[in-house]
Amino acid sequence: MTPSTRPAARTASDFARLSHRISALGLLERRPAYYGIRLTAVALLFAGGWVAFARIGDSWWQLTVAALLAVAFGQIALVSHDLAHRQVFRTRPPSEVTGRLAGNLAIGLSYGWWMDKHTRHHANPNHAELDPDVEPDILVWSKAQARASRGLPRFIGKWQAFLFFPLLTLEGWNLHYSGIRAVFRSKLKHRFLDAGLLVAHFAWYFGVVFAVLTPLKALVFVAVHQGLWGIYLGSIFAPNHKGMPMFSGDQRPDFLRRQVLTSRNVRGGRLVDNALGGLNYQIEHHLFPSMPSPNLRRAAPVVREYCAEIGVPYTETGFLDSYRQALRHLHQAGAPLRAVR
Repeated sequence: MTPSTRPAARTASDFARLSHRISALGLLERRPAYYGIRLTAVALLFAGGWVAFARIGDSWWQLTVAALLAVAFGQIALVSHDLAHRQVFRTRPPSEVTGRLAGNLAIGLSYGWWMDKHTRHHANPNHAELDPDVEPDILVWSKAQARASRGLPRFIGKWQAFLFFPLLTLEGWNLHYSGIRAVFRSKLKHRFLDAGLLVAHFAWYFGVVFAVLTPLKALVFVAVHQGLWGIYLGSIFAPNHKGMPMFSGDQRPDFLRRQVLTSRNVRGGRLVDNALGGLNYQIEHHLFPSMPSPNLRRAAPVVREYCAEIGVPYTETGFLDSYRQALRHLHQAGAPLRAVR
């Protein structure tokens, strides 16, 4: 899908006026108490999982701990996301130090690589040539990408909607691999620091697991833990943009429309908010990346009303329907490959 990119009247001031309304409500102000509680809770969940791992010992019951730690790793990834957007601290140094400890050391995710990739995504969401999140790596995100695909994407793309969740079990490994590969690129800032912390993560992670469990149990534990973590991460990010309009070439509307048209909100209660780290309010997050995540819920009605005023479509849907739309889009994108005989 490609929306019209013709700017409406006064588009240059549309975001400025919305930003003024949001600022007047104090929604861009930091929430130190909230993040103090959240970071403590996530740290306790992480530590508690490994304490349980040590106490249970060499047992197949460790697979329940693997599930618990998959959630803990996912929550740490969400905290790292908020740190990268400076939602927690106002300045860069504490954000980067805490982000690297949480990302690189705790869960083996390169903070420097991910921040660079995610920044480019925010600048041009769902742009076929500019958004790294819709590059045809394994999956194809448009019919044009499907027609141009070769190798593995061409093979998988035919039935990618059915393979999506099984493939998510590999997402954790993909993130590890991408981060490791990035530290060998000279353009990555602080790559030696990132590399050292990644080495430390894998050393303690595999060291602890294989010290407590027999080799077979250890391998199964790692597979279950990393697989569930991948599914959790994919389930957080997949509903946000997949199946929404895509741009290409010189199609680049103004900032507000670029963010709103390509994003989808997912309705839900506090449980959904906490499980998805507030990213179910994807429209508000893309408009105001530094807004603390607990404020996104309060910003949503303001943004929704404003979009109605200026005639910009604002998309929100239920939790399950968001996946239905994303999977339908994947199936449609792969249609040219199924037509090939």
